[in-house]
Amino acid sequence: MQRASDLATGVPETAVIIARARALIPALAARSREGRRQRRIPDETIADMQRAGLFRVLQPKRWGGYEMDLHTFYDVELALGESDMSTAWIYGVSGVHPWFMALLDDRAAQEVWGEDPSVLICSSLMPAGRASAVAGGYRLSGCWRYASCCEHCDWALLGALVASGNGGAPEGRIFLLPRKDYASIDTWHVAGLQATGSWDIVVDDVFVPAYRSQSMLDNFRLKGPGQALNTSSLYRLPFGQIFVRGISAAALGALQGMLNAFLDYGKARVTRAGGRSAENPFVQLVCAETAAAIDEMTNTLHRNLRNLHAYARAGEMPPLEERLRYKFQSTEVTERCTLLAARIFKAAGAGGLSDELPFGGILADLMAGRQHISNQYEHVGSSWGGVMFGLENKDLML
Repeated sequence: MQRASDLATGVPETAVIIARARALIPALAARSREGRRQRRIPDETIADMQRAGLFRVLQPKRWGGYEMDLHTFYDVELALGESDMSTAWIYGVSGVHPWFMALLDDRAAQEVWGEDPSVLICSSLMPAGRASAVAGGYRLSGCWRYASCCEHCDWALLGALVASGNGGAPEGRIFLLPRKDYASIDTWHVAGLQATGSWDIVVDDVFVPAYRSQSMLDNFRLKGPGQALNTSSLYRLPFGQIFVRGISAAALGALQGMLNAFLDYGKARVTRAGGRSAENPFVQLVCAETAAAIDEMTNTLHRNLRNLHAYARAGEMPPLEERLRYKFQSTEVTERCTLLAARIFKAAGAGGLSDELPFGGILADLMAGRQHISNQYEHVGSSWGGVMFGLENKDLML
């Protein structure tokens, strides 16, 4: 719940909210192994994040949120990633949904937050469902995979295709449903990111009112009915740019956490050959290259966010090629982090295999994160390259 000090003074300072996130790092790191075993984020972690106000960063002020900028949101995610990539992952997903709610008809927000503004929302946005238009809304059915953190959430955002009815191409839409309208099925037996609890969601012919749906094309056009009430430029930002960074920033934080752990480990480590890791030039190089890459990727992230915010404040849509470039620079993050983490893991030697140390778990998490469709940088790079050659863009998640 919201802190009393925030209620009295309004929105906390950016430095305060980031400091709250960083203060959680020791506790979240200590719970990381247990989260893997339970295959879910511990209840204590969600409670800690709620008390710190982290899920309110992008939530409209009208609903008890802070309406802060994207820099703050992703700095929080980076901090969480240093402790546990699964925690950062669910924050990057569920923490973005309050932003999306500002685009919907206000009746949707009233249903979700009318009694409790701390209610969380999960999602599976790939158009895996099928929907048909009916009077007042849609009938929706389908099975969606990878709904991270769904056990802690009371609502879900689900993607589906709606038949046009005139033989044309189906329309992609996102639908908002309460927990009573869907079933969550535990299918999450995986090699990495186990604690995200990314279960399947099943919907069987449920009615969804029109005000709880949003067109993917309108998302691309930066339009939504909720903008009439939620007037901040924060809610004029590109939908795809925010969601894709929510997936990749967790990896960047995790790589920083792995480097931190390796530096602590390497200071005392003496190899069986008798040499100190800290004096090994190859180990030193891996650390230097990792630190430089983290710095570069973090600076690119914040430069792109500054530019996106500038367009939003000016009421302008970012140019298509710029959006494609930013998306590629997001999707490439997890690939680079995975390759660097593998080098750190190898530099840790046989001792790094120990379950008491974090190296294997972080590498497995990064490999799992790399599999997400939003981190398939080859596909995104091909789309951007095609547009460079004058070909038509077909990616609406920008």
